[in-house]
Amino acid sequence: MAGTTTYEGRTPSDYSPESIGSGARNINARDGHIAPGEIAVGVIIGRASEYFDFFVYAIASAVVFPAVFFPFEDRLTGTLHSFLIFSFAFIARPIGTVVFMAIQRRYSREVKLLLALFLMGFSTAGIAFVPTYERLGVTAILVLAALRIGQGIALGGSWDGLPSLLALNAPRNRRGFYAMLGQLGAPVGLMLATSLFAFLLYSLADQDFLEWGWRYPFYVAFAINVVALFARLRLVSTAEYARLLDERELEPTGVADLGHTQGRNVIIGALAALASYALFHMVTVFPLSWIELYSSRSVGDFLIVEVGGAALILVGVIASGFIADRFGRRNTLGTLAVLIGIFSLFVPMLMGGSETGQDIFVLVGCILLGLSYGQAAGIVTDNFETRYRYTGAALTSDLSWLAGAAFAPLVALGLSAHFGLHAVSLYLLSGGVGTLAALILNRALGKR
Repeated sequence: MAGTTTYEGRTPSDYSPESIGSGARNINARDGHIAPGEIAVGVIIGRASEYFDFFVYAIASAVVFPAVFFPFEDRLTGTLHSFLIFSFAFIARPIGTVVFMAIQRRYSREVKLLLALFLMGFSTAGIAFVPTYERLGVTAILVLAALRIGQGIALGGSWDGLPSLLALNAPRNRRGFYAMLGQLGAPVGLMLATSLFAFLLYSLADQDFLEWGWRYPFYVAFAINVVALFARLRLVSTAEYARLLDERELEPTGVADLGHTQGRNVIIGALAALASYALFHMVTVFPLSWIELYSSRSVGDFLIVEVGGAALILVGVIASGFIADRFGRRNTLGTLAVLIGIFSLFVPMLMGGSETGQDIFVLVGCILLGLSYGQAAGIVTDNFETRYRYTGAALTSDLSWLAGAAFAPLVALGLSAHFGLHAVSLYLLSGGVGTLAALILNRALGKR
């Protein structure tokens, strides 16, 4: 795809950041062509909705579920149990991708997306209605686990191909910028979720929050899902969108065929994002559990710090696009992996120190996270042959989350509780090493 490629009569100069804003206004213009800005709007809306769900559950796993669903355990053990259930969604996510890809091949992408997002809405809203352990006993835990699995399956099924379509239609010299657009949903979702939980913690007595207040963010998540569903369907269901996907060969392929011909790219892609995805939970979910267990600090106060961290992630993601276009995505991701490795050495000093040190850990970590996460999704998926990119990008993302993020809160808290924060440093450092190894292997194989 040459840098001078035109797109439906547009030149690369038309792919300016300003087109992203105009895309929101033109998204309903069904008689016109779908511009990259419109695709970007769909990507950001969809991902922000998904990440809001994600962080609502993540925050509840650290500050609510240990007391509500595991009151028979001490606080540490209850939190570890809660984080184990948290990981179920990441385990189920690739299963959801495979199942819903089959649904798309059998029916249509609209049917697939509709079913997946309804399952997500049902699972998310259902969590708000799960009775506590005191009322339902172990059945409450089983229901919570089932709904969490439902969230993971739905997340895998909600892949709409928009990020791949956006990447394929981005000018070569602006690929870093367009790669980061799909990542903007994470800081937006984090900012909304942490702000909402902080508001509830400040507004309600502790007992009221644990009895019923924590359920409201899940209601909000359901409402946001409905809005996102219609916003995405109005784009995905158009004939123009279908034509663009067909032209780019962005259709589901069999997993066996993908594994046979593109398995190496899937594995390298999953490992290339390891540092970024491991850091993701190390600066968002793990600190909440640490503060709850080992600090007298108010969780509400710490959530305010995480709101600021989310803003820094947003700035970092945007900056990563311009940095990657200037220095190259592989160089950017490799440099950030080294910096994350260096940062990991300061975990004991910062998290185990004063409140100021804890704040520095979160805020500096969020800057590094934004810069690395902004490019983590695109560096290796470019390697896929076009007809494998739709399924390959989805499964690579699923496996990246599974390898780097699924068990990060569980492992980090378990290591810190039994071996101290130095063990957490080694865990995070291993993520940086994994990313560098994948990037070196990617270069050795002659990939971009």
